[in-house]
Order: sequence, then C-alpha cells, then structure tokens
Amino acid sequence: MKTNNLHLLAQKFSKQLQPISVFLMDVDGILTNGIIYYSGNEIGFNRFFHAHDGYILKVLQSAGINVGVISGGDSIGLRKRVEILNLDPNFVFLGNEDKREAFIEVTKRAKCTSENILYMGDELFDIPLLKRAGFSATVPNASQEVKDAVDYVTFRSGGDGAVREVADILRYAKGIYPLVPDFADLKDLQDLKDLKDFNSDEHKTI
Repeated sequence: MKTNNLHLLAQKFSKQLQPISVFLMDVDGILTNGIIYYSGNEIGFNRFFHAHDGYILKVLQSAGINVGVISGGDSIGLRKRVEILNLDPNFVFLGNEDKREAFIEVTKRAKCTSENILYMGDELFDIPLLKRAGFSATVPNASQEVKDAVDYVTFRSGGDGAVREVADILRYAKGIYPLVPDFADLKDLQDLKDLKDFNSDEHKTI
C-alpha cells in the first residue's frame, strides 16, 4: 500500500537520497500548476507559485544543497521568482526544451555525477533527465510515460506543494532539520523590533 508518511518514504528511498547534493526542477507543472497567463507587454507571460515550495528550497540551500531549475519556458516573472529564491545562476537554465545539455552542465558546475542529482519533471522532454538522475519524481497529473520513468509520484500537485513534499522527503533522509526559533531566544524588545522589521514586505522572499 502506498504511504503518505514522508518519514517512512525517506527511509524507503534513503539509499538513493543520501548522495543527493543537487535539487533540480522543471518549472511549469512542478513549481507551478502549469497555468501560464499573460500580464501585458512589460511582464509578458507569468505563473503562479506556492510559498511552501519557496520556503523549503531556502532550507535546502542553507543546508548546502544546490538548488536549480531547468525550464523550457522563460519570462520576466519567472526570472523574478528565481531571483527571489536566490538560486545560484550556475544552476538556472531557461528557454530550451532540450534539457540534456543543461543537465550535463550541472554535473560539471557542481562537480558531481548524475547519482548526486534529484530531478523533478512532468513532461515528456523531462524523461531523459528523470531516467538519468539519482532520484526522480513527478506529479499526479503527469503522463503515464513520465510516471513510469520516475522513482516517486507525489501526492500533491505541481504548484500546490509537490516540491515541498519531495524536499521534505529528501531532508528527512539526510537529517536536515532547520532550527525553529523560540521567543526565549529574544533578548529584549529591540530584538522584537528587529524581527518586525525583518518581516516587513521588503524582506518577504518566499
């Protein structure tokens, strides 16, 4: 029976996930729900993203995992999302549906092998990467050919926490647990003010 207990899934896939040092994703249908809308001439085509995905990608980065995207799409809005997530430009490849060269380039830049790469994709042109990666995942509405090529199919849909689901499985397998601050850590009212300032709109980056 398929389980949605992420800790059990982390144990199940532990051997594959332990070597992972790079978390790569397609964008449309993985980081987004696949819907693309036109925002006018200045912005062009845009997408919806999920805050839960954005936060957990920052957690992975803080733990030393390289995070990147390989997408056939490109737009001002997408580049802004990449900027907000603070993704290393060395691991960002946009605008080419043939992703094989980008995947190989990632192994060179990260000084790793394909076994060290986790890849999430949902389209037919993602299959070569999904088959090559050390661990691969897709979403429930991917085509059957894609599902047949991956190690794991998420419970959550693209753009609705699918990336968070896989990232959590990865971090549980690798023992990555971010420090959650407590109010006892605040020394005085100035700390409260600093926290309020940090949480202002200009610092909202997920």
